[in-house]
Amino acid sequence: MNKFLKKLINYKWASVFLILAISFAFFMIMKKNTRMETDLDKYMPEQHPAFVYSNKAEEWFNIKDGIIIAIENRNGIYNTGTFKKIKDITKALQKMKEIEKDDVTSLYTADNIIGTEEGMDVKPFFKKLPKDEESLKKIQQNVRNNEMIFERLVSADEKVTVIIAEIGDDTFSQEFYHRILKMAREFEGPEKLYVAGRPIVEGTMAYLGPRDMKRMVPIVILVIVMVLLLLLKSFKAMIFTMLVVLFSTVWTFGLMATLKIPIYAVSTMIPVMLIAIGVADGIHLYSHLHLYMKEHPLASKKEAISDMIHGMWKPVVMTSITTAVGFISLITSQVYPIKYFGLFTAFGVLIAMVFSLVLIPAGLMLLGIPNWKKKSKNESTDTKKRFSFRFSQWIIKYKYLTIILTIVIIAVSLLGIGKVWINSSFLEKFEKDSDIVITDQFINKHFGGTSSLNVILDSKKHDAFKNPDILNLMDKMQNDVEKLKIVGNSFSLADYLKRMNKVMHADKEKYNTIPDSKNLNAQYLLLYEMSGDPENLWKVVNYNYQKANLLIQLKSDNSKAINSAIDIIKKYIPEFKKLDVSINYAGSGYKGLVFTDLILEGQILSLVLSLFIVVILLSIMFKKISIGFIASIPIIITAIISFGIMGLLNIPLSTTTALLSSIAIGIGIDYAVHFIERYKIYAGETGDKIKTSELTMLHSGRAIVFNALVIIAGFLVLLFSVFPPNRALGALVSLNMFTSFVGTISIMYLILYRSNIYFKKEKKGGLK
Repeated sequence: MNKFLKKLINYKWASVFLILAISFAFFMIMKKNTRMETDLDKYMPEQHPAFVYSNKAEEWFNIKDGIIIAIENRNGIYNTGTFKKIKDITKALQKMKEIEKDDVTSLYTADNIIGTEEGMDVKPFFKKLPKDEESLKKIQQNVRNNEMIFERLVSADEKVTVIIAEIGDDTFSQEFYHRILKMAREFEGPEKLYVAGRPIVEGTMAYLGPRDMKRMVPIVILVIVMVLLLLLKSFKAMIFTMLVVLFSTVWTFGLMATLKIPIYAVSTMIPVMLIAIGVADGIHLYSHLHLYMKEHPLASKKEAISDMIHGMWKPVVMTSITTAVGFISLITSQVYPIKYFGLFTAFGVLIAMVFSLVLIPAGLMLLGIPNWKKKSKNESTDTKKRFSFRFSQWIIKYKYLTIILTIVIIAVSLLGIGKVWINSSFLEKFEKDSDIVITDQFINKHFGGTSSLNVILDSKKHDAFKNPDILNLMDKMQNDVEKLKIVGNSFSLADYLKRMNKVMHADKEKYNTIPDSKNLNAQYLLLYEMSGDPENLWKVVNYNYQKANLLIQLKSDNSKAINSAIDIIKKYIPEFKKLDVSINYAGSGYKGLVFTDLILEGQILSLVLSLFIVVILLSIMFKKISIGFIASIPIIITAIISFGIMGLLNIPLSTTTALLSSIAIGIGIDYAVHFIERYKIYAGETGDKIKTSELTMLHSGRAIVFNALVIIAGFLVLLFSVFPPNRALGALVSLNMFTSFVGTISIMYLILYRSNIYFKKEKKGGLK
């Protein structure tokens, strides 16, 4: 490898041209094929049993996610102008090719089940626009008397009404998203319109994600450029270090586009990752070159570059491989965004390594070695006065204090780990004061909730859901679930039968119950099928009454909310089992919950796997199993501290923060590798522990500090992201880099120093 890299110096022009040509090709493919994935269902593994069942249930009951348009008139909705707006918006939605006509529900399309002299009838609340006070009063009274509509389509204060347009998974697009928002703006005044629902969350995320990336990348580039200029003190060194990360980013996204892998919300952080991580190799290469030129001021350009390659190719390759392993371990996750994030970030890290070992030496040969200022005569050459060396001596002197502090920090962190929770919410990825969150809160305040959980009840018996015992148990479960503050409403076949029974008894409230007779239930349902729109009925029960769909509306889409409802439902499983009815779950809310479980499983598996592989790799690289374990100590401590802080600060695991452990291991291990490699070299050269510590801190300690500063600065840029989880990740990764750095030059160095691992006598008598 060393000889091959040195030979490339002679082909500097060819190397640069080849990299430029392939980069241009990838850039053109990227412009043509790159697309943002807007369907959150596509984030999930389709073959997972929970998703397979949910998809079947969605077909049985035509379960779709809905766009919710709330119309607010602070003077009350019962006026001709507002009703005209309800009718016009409903018709406009029905005409859109993405929406089926029957999938739009509003006061204009909703069924009103009423009793008649002949029995029961189903009529719309209005077809012709009500223009007089009497007509409006009649509609108002009909809405108030209908429990299936009041507080579901019309708010309790009668100042807000909603229109719900359900859409299929594959019909949503950015163009459709903007068309919906444009339509809402056009219909505003004097009424205020609010647009919410899962598809709108998806659309907003897809819209803001690329914009966030475009905003973040220039900021991180500017920050890294400034830090590199400050640390490397060379414009030429900065340029080639930045070219490495820019080319690696283009190659990464170019490869994604070539393989037609979409960009997920979390993928937008890849450029920030690669820019922050990719400069590390350049820093170590230039740091080594800088020290060499100070010690050999008369060395030729080729000699200096050859020494840089000879001394640094091995640790650069080792750190890049271990970093890539940290990210590649994420492919164990069943969550597609995390899996692809890990895979392509690993590719970016490895290609950045190649560019560092090819492009930087080629650039040095073409443009020359940076003109670093020589050390002045007044500058002390006593390395013991250097802060890093004094720090290492302090660690040795106060070793017990170092160990005690480490144990205390770990103990506190372990307490925090027990409080870590997983958040399935997509809405909580946005700022609390953002328009989409405020809109969601407004609708949740006035109605049942913008999030939902579908409970699927299944029986093998024909007409099972005409059985009063089953229906009453279903109704009892609904009432129990609705006691939760987070649950706004629920809806099922039981609500239909209660309404039918009431209107058939002159709207007397005491008959707002489920009939005790299976035959009577069957008669009511037959009457509805004959007089109403049976398509609405098939959303809560299938045609042979063996399967039923109970919809629970929630005011939050996070896992705590959904789990609280499921916990109550689970209590009813034994009772339903006695009636030969099983319970399952479906819909986007439940799939989001399963999604969080998969995140946790993947997080644990990737953490264990990456740690195991890193220990094995380092054991092989350094030819000692003990070194593999010693090197892993800083990243293990870092991971514990990181998750402990998440628990103590109530920062949940999400698709974004789930990346934390792999980033911590992948990047944090670099410091240990560089430190141990240089410690090993100086131990062999000097045979003296004090001198070895002095030289290691001077060489690798300096480069590690530079590396940590650049990566911390790069990830702190995420604090400017519009997405709170991204900001949390930026802060946590920056903290991780600091703790990994401190752990490397303190507790790992102390163990390395005290173990005498490179100062034991060999059988042949020499020092290892």
